Amino acid sequence: MGIRNYLIEGVSCTGKTTVCNELHRRGYHAIHGDRELAYQGDPETGTPTDGGTHEHHIWHVDKVKALVANQDEAITFFCGGSRNFSKFIDLFDSVFVLEIDLDTLYRRLDERPENEWGGKRSERELIVRLHQTREDIPKNGIIIDAAAPIEHVVDEILRQSEETRHQRQ
Repeated sequence: MGIRNYLIEGVSCTGKTTVCNELHRRGYHAIHGDRELAYQGDPETGTPTDGGTHEHHIWHVDKVKALVANQDEAITFFCGGSRNFSKFIDLFDSVFVLEIDLDTLYRRLDERPENEWGGKRSERELIVRLHQTREDIPKNGIIIDAAAPIEHVVDEILRQSEETRHQRQ
């Protein structure tokens, strides 16, 4: 939906939803990928699956492509995690990966209600493992310290998005 499009990724509890909300508050066009684009499916084929496992949390590739192709907005941020990001990551001008330290991760997990992803013990163990291995997030993204106050996190994303824009011109 933007002339410039950015993906904001990261392990659970790094603040993707909070960043999206702050971008909205500041008047930027931001898409809550986990709410607007996500479904449970096979990461390779996109075929919908039954059950809600982390490995099958994917985005509708055709919807992502259509939103990126629409240039009604000057800039659009796509916020959220997807296990099939490799199918559309090349469409983005840059990718930002939110990172937090292990203590911040544990604190944020402790604040999660049990009915939210990361609230159950088995989910928490998976999140901690993924935090340590970084196995299901983009490898070449611009790292953003998401343990900082949200205002600073978003300021840094906006600063970096301007830098990447100027580098491409």
